[in-house]
Amino acid sequence: MGKIIAIANQKGGVGKTTTSINLAACLGVLEKKVLLIDADPQANASSGLGIDVASVEIGTYQVLEHTIAAENAIVKTSSPNLDIIPAHIDLVAIEIELVDKPEREYMLKKALTSLKDSYDYILIDCAPSLGLITLNSLVAADSVMIPIQCEYFALEGLGKLLNTIKSIQNIHNKDLEIEGLLLTMFDSRLRLSNQVVDEVRKHFSIMVFETIIRRNIRLSEAPSYGESIIAYDATSKGAVNYLNLAQELIKKNL
Repeated sequence: MGKIIAIANQKGGVGKTTTSINLAACLGVLEKKVLLIDADPQANASSGLGIDVASVEIGTYQVLEHTIAAENAIVKTSSPNLDIIPAHIDLVAIEIELVDKPEREYMLKKALTSLKDSYDYILIDCAPSLGLITLNSLVAADSVMIPIQCEYFALEGLGKLLNTIKSIQNIHNKDLEIEGLLLTMFDSRLRLSNQVVDEVRKHFSIMVFETIIRRNIRLSEAPSYGESIIAYDATSKGAVNYLNLAQELIKKNL
């Protein structure tokens, strides 16, 4: 049975989508069957894997609404062993539309039940908010991976996210675990980056992934070509970092 991992942080620009795309692609290269769910109305995970977002007619929106079965929303990507349920800007309306629905927090969980056996990993790229779509993602997930930028405000907002996770564990999903904190955008030349790493490791020790994602120009370029880092430049530092992360994740879940 596959593991569902939500990649979440309500702070924007911390590397959630970069991590979702590249971790998914690297797991695929390592011969794991992977489904990526784009649960962000900005739809960057979809465009970053070469999907023409404007032409998406069936995606996360319809899956959350239960107007279509999740398996019918799956699109194959050019990346080996990697499928995606894409998003479209209309996903932004789902928060309003689900508000009166009974058990609205469980819409994604119910939709994914039939898919869990078909994949080794299902990754959910969450929006940078703690709204209803992210809540659905956390309720559906077995665990949550939290990317943290190696910058000054890194730990700001983390307490709020951990409290949200705690209340979801108490009310909606008692089995939700923290897969780990992932340090991203690390620049070894900056003293601040090193201080953030020390601080996060000191406070959260074993919860922090060994792998650190370094700042890498190729990582920033890849999405504009609609490719993962492993397809765009397999020899880059970014590709090596995400392959290491994928191997660490697989090892952790043996």
